[in-house]
Amino acid sequence: MAKRGKKYQKAAELIDRDVEYSLEEACNLVGKTSTTSFDASVDIDVRLGVDPRHADQMVRGTVSLPHGTGRSVRVLALVNEAKQAEAREAGADHVGLDDYISKIEEGWADIDVIIATPDVMGKLGRLGRVLGPRGLMPNPKSGTVTMDVADAVGSFKAGKIDFRVDKTGILHTSIGKASFKATDLKENAAAFLQTVIRLKPAASKGTYIKSAYLSTSMGPSIPLSRSSISSL
Repeated sequence: MAKRGKKYQKAAELIDRDVEYSLEEACNLVGKTSTTSFDASVDIDVRLGVDPRHADQMVRGTVSLPHGTGRSVRVLALVNEAKQAEAREAGADHVGLDDYISKIEEGWADIDVIIATPDVMGKLGRLGRVLGPRGLMPNPKSGTVTMDVADAVGSFKAGKIDFRVDKTGILHTSIGKASFKATDLKENAAAFLQTVIRLKPAASKGTYIKSAYLSTSMGPSIPLSRSSISSL
């Protein structure tokens, strides 16, 4: 294992490896463990007791974080001409259809969220192999396939996030920035975790949330106690 830098080692010393922290304690600590010169993201990783290879154990959803993510979300609206003015007025960064489909096929992906209306999904089918692995393919379950384009654009711009368990059973997402107040981070983390708990598949047996960690970009991880999560 590569040796960690001095900043990382100093940050890691703040974390007691024999302790699992309550959500409040972790949110009070995480901002102090940042090792970057920029305002690092605060990430949460949750290992679930599910097997995503089975469709009835897939965990995917959306949640509107009370205090946003702290970063600018780049939204592309793939809609027909009748909906394009609505998308622009709502704040979409890019609006179009055939022209952007061609750009994506050529490798362009300078976006965080794609919103589409149901009537154009037939055209987007061929983009699945490009957008799917990046988590960008519009999906009704994530609220990114809808006729209410203005509401969808506004929600994602304001801090709505889409999450999906990976093939190893882990959820990973950002819930804010190191500069956030601890209380704001706690409310964002609680909103995310409550949503994850609510989405527990009926087919999931045994322990659902096996472990969870809070960390900053390139910073050491802080283990969360499962009791503090189950009490949310």
